[in-house]
Amino acid sequence: MSEPQKIIVIGGGAAGFMGAIACAEGHPHAQVTILEAGREPLTKVKISGGGRCNVTHSCFDPAILVQHYPRGGKALRGPFSRFQPQDTIDWFGQRQIKLKTEADGRMFPTTDDSMTIVECLMESAKAARAKLYAGAAVKTIEKIDNSFQITLRSGQVMAADKVLLATGSSPQGHAIATSLGHTIESPVPSLFTFNIKDSRIEGLAGVAVNPGQVKLQIGKHKLEQTGPVLITHWGLSGPAVLKLSAWGARILHNAKYNAKLTINWLPKHNLETLNKELLMVKGQLPRRVIATSCPVMIPKRLWESLTLTAGIASDLRWADLPKKSLNKLMLELIQGQYQITGKGVFKEEFVTCGGVPLKQVNFKTMESKICPGLYFAGEVLDIDGVTGGFNFQSAWTTGWLAGQAMSEITA
Repeated sequence: MSEPQKIIVIGGGAAGFMGAIACAEGHPHAQVTILEAGREPLTKVKISGGGRCNVTHSCFDPAILVQHYPRGGKALRGPFSRFQPQDTIDWFGQRQIKLKTEADGRMFPTTDDSMTIVECLMESAKAARAKLYAGAAVKTIEKIDNSFQITLRSGQVMAADKVLLATGSSPQGHAIATSLGHTIESPVPSLFTFNIKDSRIEGLAGVAVNPGQVKLQIGKHKLEQTGPVLITHWGLSGPAVLKLSAWGARILHNAKYNAKLTINWLPKHNLETLNKELLMVKGQLPRRVIATSCPVMIPKRLWESLTLTAGIASDLRWADLPKKSLNKLMLELIQGQYQITGKGVFKEEFVTCGGVPLKQVNFKTMESKICPGLYFAGEVLDIDGVTGGFNFQSAWTTGWLAGQAMSEITA
């Protein structure tokens, strides 16, 4: 009787656990082992979504789903036709974990507790007889004939027939991939807030505009996003800013996070329609004080700040507003320019773009095209999504596909 296949998953995160469970369930006679470098597995799952875990997003059309990935969308089109958010919902549902959808499409466990997801993954791995070793950092992997020799930092040596690399953005994971013949797209941060020191938004932390439009132009690159914009103590955040940071991750990195940002606080308006509306207000409410009578859909505190920037005195009435000041105010409202001087971190979630180039991977199986028997899943690949559950979904999908492929018995 032949020996059972030895399958080792390196990385105890979302993608690694999904891969290990899918493999162990599909190939019950295989020996599936998860090696996690840290003391605790699934730490990113635990802290994500403010401790609630944004499991996925309620976008069930693969063609639309891929549009939420600044890098990797095209490669994920096929995988999402096999395992998409509905499959994620069903997978957790089969394990008695129910998910709920919030107004913006994000999906969380009904318990609002990330430990529900952590415990589900841990119990599922245990039930499928996948072994987990925490504090098991991998030092090197060598390919010897048709198998792999894995040396841990502790000095322990392990053998594997197949290896799944699910090490996230860890430099060690990239070093392992490189040692086995792969190149690496250099990782840079994605999903970050903008540091902006500007008197117009100073003291307005917590003020939100929905929708706002943010635009970047760096060299020949033009990017824009529309959605909620949040003013913070250090600058700007909110979904529109985070999406812009994701799509502009590499060009912003190359520009050393120094760029001009154009903000339209009223994206439903252009100069012509706004001029018409403000002139109408001037005609209908001539005695009103401009600074305290905000006629447009932005918070009053922001309106007051922008009128001040436009040189409008705090006691000036609409009837006395000069055309020059009106024009300045309109420009502030829909074409204001702000200087980005750096980046912040989005909550506790740290996402990068970069990793193993997608052309080096077979996206039907997640197996390396360069090193047979080596598979990839999750953020070790040059894939990243915008905020909203999309990064976890690519982890579940690529992990599941890799697990399915590794579970196929080979001679």
